[in-house]
Parts: sequence; structure tokens; C-alpha cells
Amino acid sequence: MLARKSIIPEEFGLPGLVSRTPRKPVFRDRVNKARFIAKNGSCNLAHKNIREQGRFLQDVFTTLVDLKWRFTLVIFTTTFVSSWLLFAMSWWLVAFAHGDLDPQRLHAVHCVTNVKSFTSAFLFSIEVQVTIGFGGRMITEQCPAAITVLILQNIVGLIINAVMLGCIFMKTAQSNRRAETLIFSRHAVIAVRNNRLCFMIRIGDLRKSMIIGATVRLQVVRKTSTPEGEVIPIHQIDVQTESAVASNDLFLLAPLIICHAIDKNSPLYELSAMELQCSDLEVIVILEGVVETTGITTQARTSYVSEEIQWGHRFVPIVTEEEGVYSVDYSKFGNTVRVATPRCSARELDEKPSILIQTLQKSELSHQNSLRKRNSMRRNNSMRKGGGGGGSLRRNNSSMVSPKVQFFTPAEGGQSANAVT
Repeated sequence: MLARKSIIPEEFGLPGLVSRTPRKPVFRDRVNKARFIAKNGSCNLAHKNIREQGRFLQDVFTTLVDLKWRFTLVIFTTTFVSSWLLFAMSWWLVAFAHGDLDPQRLHAVHCVTNVKSFTSAFLFSIEVQVTIGFGGRMITEQCPAAITVLILQNIVGLIINAVMLGCIFMKTAQSNRRAETLIFSRHAVIAVRNNRLCFMIRIGDLRKSMIIGATVRLQVVRKTSTPEGEVIPIHQIDVQTESAVASNDLFLLAPLIICHAIDKNSPLYELSAMELQCSDLEVIVILEGVVETTGITTQARTSYVSEEIQWGHRFVPIVTEEEGVYSVDYSKFGNTVRVATPRCSARELDEKPSILIQTLQKSELSHQNSLRKRNSMRRNNSMRKGGGGGGSLRRNNSSMVSPKVQFFTPAEGGQSANAVT
């Protein structure tokens, strides 16, 4: 049986309409890749298959400081107990060799008085090493070997105390503890500043004690490949900031906005708003400085992936002057506001400066239209409430009309002014 012909022509059917519909460019979805630096500053890196484990024992002090607290306390306790047991055995051997453990020599002069068993030798070892000195046990001049053991135990005890107490002090005074009060904004923003696209973040210090010689470094980490075909999984590219260009340290008294102008040397120069969302780059921010109270160099880190970069936003002001004192509202530290920003890349903006002018014009026009609507709504509400006093209200509202704004755009052979009311 033959198929029935449709009444609708084939060119107007669904397949025909779909084939003639222009397709929009499809951007590749960003593959979720692991970030190199976490938001809290920890490095997301695992070391595997390290064959030369003995290198860590060559720097025992750093290894002890890097260990977790539970392992440090176990090593701390084990070291002291082992040294006490070792020298307790030495004192017991000295007493045994001199015959002090013989019950028939109770009235003879002993090397160490009142050391009659291993338990008493262990208690005397603790008294010697920690210099308690209860007075019940003491060394005599009868045994040169006992004097030698006493000198050795004092030297070994001082070394153990110096290493263990120094390790505990360094763990409690580590520089990363000070970095807990150095904060970064949750998101980074890209907006126009001084007629250029800029990448901006906000940093702050919660303590009153300052960071001396504070510097901020920015790096872009991305996966790249060379013309020879070599794949570099972690390619670090330095990004210049305003403070770095001026070669001046930051005065981190109040929260500051760190700005990076996206120019020809920037790795963000050829990325538009859409391409940035599809890219796999990661911007690492490193804040370094010397702690004013301790003199220890500290470092705080964070990173921003493409999902955490807001295009067309700007940080809201948080520093105000109240009764002669500058006040910082940290509840608005990471708040942003949407501003007029071209969606194109910085390269296209440099090639076509008119894009920025058109964007600002549209923003100004929308702002003027919103003001007009607001004024008209106020006028209508006043007329409804006032009733017969509409003439005076119209005369009063005539002064609220927005002024005329002129935008000057370059034209061929001269300049032309476009007036917008």
C-alpha cells in the first residue's frame, strides 16, 4: 500500500524548518577539573611513590613540625619515657656492678643511695633528668661510672628538651595561624575601571596588628601545550597588579581592592565573558608579609576558578566615616553590584573602542528612563492625593526632569555630538 501524501508541503514541514533555522554557536561545556589551590589556601596535591624516604629523616626538626599534633604528642611522650627507661637500666647496672643490690651490704657506701631495685632506679632516673630532687636518693663519690652516667644523662636530657620544646613552640607559632585572619572575597569580578577591563579581588585583615611589607602576587594556572606537542598540566603564568607595577608594598590597614588591568600581556586578554565560563583556568592569589607582633613571615593563599569570576560586577564600598572614625562593615565584604560592562574580550575592546562608548550610552539611557518612570509615578501619585492642586504639582515636578546628557563619539573627518535627553 502506497504512503499517503501530506497536505503540507515538505519545505514547510518540521524537518525543513529545522534545516533552515540558523544555529547558534555552541560552546563546549567546561570539564570539572580539580583546583590546584583550595579556597582555604591548602594545596590540592598528593605525593606518591616517593622512594627516597630517608631524606625526611635528614631534617628531623622540620619533619616533626610538619607532623600532625597527635603524632607529635606520641613522639614527645615516647622520647622522654624511652630516655628514662634507658638511663634507669644504666643506674641499675651501676648498682648491680658495685654490689649495692646485695642484701648483706646494707651498711656499705653505695654508688646511689636507696637504689635497691629497678623501680627505684627508674625513679632516680626521672629525678636526675627533670631535676626534681626529692632528697631520698643521691649519688656518692664512690663510683666514677655513676658520675659518668650522671653527666651523660644531663646532656641527653638537655638535647631532648631543646628539640621537643622547640618543636612544640614552632607548631604553636606557625605562620599559617596568622593567615586565618587574612580574608579574601568569595568571588572575583571583572569590570571597567579607567576605561579598561580589570580583574579585581578584595583582601582584608581582621586583626588590628598589621602585616608589614604586605605584597600580593597573582598567577594563572592552566593546562597548555607547546608547538612541539608537549602537554604542560600545570602552567603558571605571572599576572601583574597595580601594586606590583608601582613596586610599592601594600598598607593593609583597611580592606583593599587588588586590580589587574587586562592588557596585551595578560593571559585574560583574549577571553570574553562566554569564553571565560568555558575555560579551565584558575587564578591563584598569594598574600605575603611579616607579622608585626612576632616578626614571622606569613602567607595566605586562595584561588578563583571560572565559576567564581563575576563578569560585569563591582565591589560595594564598605569603608565609611562615622563621627570622625573610619568604620569597616565586614558584612558587605564580598558583596558586589552589577555595572555596565562590555561582554567582549579586552582585545576586541582595544580594536573597537566604540563598544565601550555604546555600552555606557545604553547604561545611561536605561538609567535616565528609570528616573523618568520614577518621576512620573511620583507625579501621578501626588496628583491622585492632591486632587485639585495639580497645577502647582506640575510646576514643582518640572524641575525634576533629568538634564540633557551629551555623548561624543568619533566620526570620520571630524567629531559629531549626539545629544540624549
